[in-house]
Amino acid sequence: MYKEINKMPMIPLRGMVVFPNMVASLSIGRQKSLNSLEDAMTKDEMVFFVTQMDSQVETPSDKDLFKMGTVGKVKQVLKLPGNVTHVITEGITRARLTKVYDMGTKFFADGVEVPQDYGGFVSPEDRALMKLGFELHEKYLALGTHVPGSEPVVNVLSTSLPGQLADIICSSLSLPYGQKQDLLETEDPTERLRKVVDILYYEIQILDIKKEIEEKVKERIDKTQKEYYLREKIKTIREELGDVEDAKDEASEFLMKIGKLNLKKESYDHLAREVHRYSNMSPSSPDASVIRSYIEYIISLPWTEATDDNLDLKKAEEILDRDHYGMKDVKERMLEFLAVRQTVKLNNAPIVCLVGPPGVGKTSIARSIAEALGRRYVRMSLGGIKDESEIRGHRKTYIGAMAGRIIDAMKQAGTINPLILLDKVDKLSTSYHGDPASALLEVLDGEQNSTFRDHYVEIPYDLSHVLFICTANFAENIPGPLYDRMEIINLSSYTTEEKFMITKNHLYSKQLKLHGLNKTKLKISDDAIREIISSYTREAGVRQLERYIGKLCRKAVKIIFDGQRKSVSVTPKNLEDYLGRKKFMYDKIYDKPQIGIVRGLAWTSAGGDTLSVEVNTMKGKGKLVLTGNLGDVMKESAQAAMSYIRSVSDKLKVDEDFYKEKDVHIHIPEGAVPKDGPSAGITMASAMISALTNVNMRNDVAMTGEITLRGRVLPIGGLKEKVLAAKRAGIVKVIIPFENERDMEDIPDNVKEGMDFVFVKEMSEVLENVTAKGESVWR
Repeated sequence: MYKEINKMPMIPLRGMVVFPNMVASLSIGRQKSLNSLEDAMTKDEMVFFVTQMDSQVETPSDKDLFKMGTVGKVKQVLKLPGNVTHVITEGITRARLTKVYDMGTKFFADGVEVPQDYGGFVSPEDRALMKLGFELHEKYLALGTHVPGSEPVVNVLSTSLPGQLADIICSSLSLPYGQKQDLLETEDPTERLRKVVDILYYEIQILDIKKEIEEKVKERIDKTQKEYYLREKIKTIREELGDVEDAKDEASEFLMKIGKLNLKKESYDHLAREVHRYSNMSPSSPDASVIRSYIEYIISLPWTEATDDNLDLKKAEEILDRDHYGMKDVKERMLEFLAVRQTVKLNNAPIVCLVGPPGVGKTSIARSIAEALGRRYVRMSLGGIKDESEIRGHRKTYIGAMAGRIIDAMKQAGTINPLILLDKVDKLSTSYHGDPASALLEVLDGEQNSTFRDHYVEIPYDLSHVLFICTANFAENIPGPLYDRMEIINLSSYTTEEKFMITKNHLYSKQLKLHGLNKTKLKISDDAIREIISSYTREAGVRQLERYIGKLCRKAVKIIFDGQRKSVSVTPKNLEDYLGRKKFMYDKIYDKPQIGIVRGLAWTSAGGDTLSVEVNTMKGKGKLVLTGNLGDVMKESAQAAMSYIRSVSDKLKVDEDFYKEKDVHIHIPEGAVPKDGPSAGITMASAMISALTNVNMRNDVAMTGEITLRGRVLPIGGLKEKVLAAKRAGIVKVIIPFENERDMEDIPDNVKEGMDFVFVKEMSEVLENVTAKGESVWR
């Protein structure tokens, strides 16, 4: 009959196993285990030691413990610093765990003791096995294995039972606790000893191999060179494992791979010489590591691998229209490229530069173009780069040398004909490290990039199959030689209607998907979208607009998650409840014609805007005062306008000596905002003439144009953005330089609807169209 254990104090062990006939030292830090230990010592009871399956479990239950443990007694308890208790215990007998009691502050357990050796009888086979165990254990110790203390050795010599011998030997072996647990659970003494003998055989074999490796290493090394010793030891270990090939064989493999690259003879010969150098070097040489890395990098580059262009124009057009609204010029240019590729297999791909304000989709359209063409896409940001080596790489003789970004992009793409986006090409910088813009000249020149040389790669690399697309915010910031090599496509600001369509067709559904919503849970009315565009954003693109759509989605998710409503509907009436007060209020036209106030049109990086130019005259000494944070060019325009007025004063209703007796003050409101440019010339001239002649100027007319000393009106830029601003302000007539008439094609028909455009060559034509009905500035 097996002896039963009832509610014995239990200590779960982490990462170790206690065996019978074994004196073990344990560190106990868990409070429950300490309480169980204290309870056993108080009642002079045994303790049930059971190992956890997972040492990370803090409070183990039945399922977290192995079913076989050891009943032992505590011999000594030591309190150590750090609230750790050190316990010396002796295992008495095996016991099978049947039930665990977690009393909140202590562990108790039920179990059944397992006899150590059945009847104490030892058969001849067992004696032979024990003798083998003695011999193997002695050999194991002779190989230099560290066994703490001499007690296990003495116990091995004094034991006479196979199961006891197996337990004592196992306690002296350095084994994983899972393997020790398996031995603990083996109840048959003979079977347990057989397992221990097998383990001893394996451990002795490992120790023999280890000793052999160490002897080989010692024969090769100089004892005074520790670093050399370590390298040789690693090398010997790898040789024993069969992982290291001979350098000659590796060189042959390199040459075979290089031969498959189909390189030109010059390039092949260069690489062959590098491989020959590598084969004659010691593997431990630093130069060998450099050359090996170089050869492997060259082999990893794409030299002939290419993707097939998607020549289906309809499918390409569908992809471009699916992802982006508008952008007619960019889409048409890419479709032209595909059409040409169907008839002529050109090597030189176009180098396109998309120029436009932030947020109009320059970067994202490039990704769609890559998908439409069926090419790999790699984006490379050039903003802030001021080192030529970023483009061309470093010589491999330098420590930490690497290839430039262009070659690295080719490796990333894995083909010779990817689409590489050079983002922010106008943000390149220069420093004493060189001019990266100059390094790009070879890259972006179709006549030269077929033999591009990276400093690290050293041999020519063909970039002529790559489709380069560059982006920039300001074309004037692109260096001249670089600008000359690119095909410029200007992307203007989005109109209100374009922003509305982009939001409805793209941004709305995109943000719904990102926030786990659908159009039934969040509905944004068309009028609400237009209100967001006009009152919460002032930008050329749609980035800020997308952020506000995302904000509405987050508000809706919170409302639905809190259970306030099952769906959210956003209209202009409740828009401020979700987005707060309106951020922008655009200038509207005045209620009636004004004296000395004329509406001008301006271009900003966020699109177009209107400017009210105000002029006041007063008695004085003929000073011209300019305020409103005006730039030098704008001040010169005001002076040119004044000179023009003086030259025609005899025809105007002004005193000939006004410039001696009157001070003229020109002010443009919003003085905190810097303003510059020549296009306000005719506006300032009209406002000054109105103030000097006391004639009203129409409140529903806006104008833009540069003025000369002779009163000629010169062309301006940014017409589309300026007309959009006029439309938003309620202007019905726009005065534009005659030479800008050709730019009207860029303005959508829905914007031009309801507006009258007057194209002028002389200042006299401007005054005829801006003076109030029934009034004139002429004598």
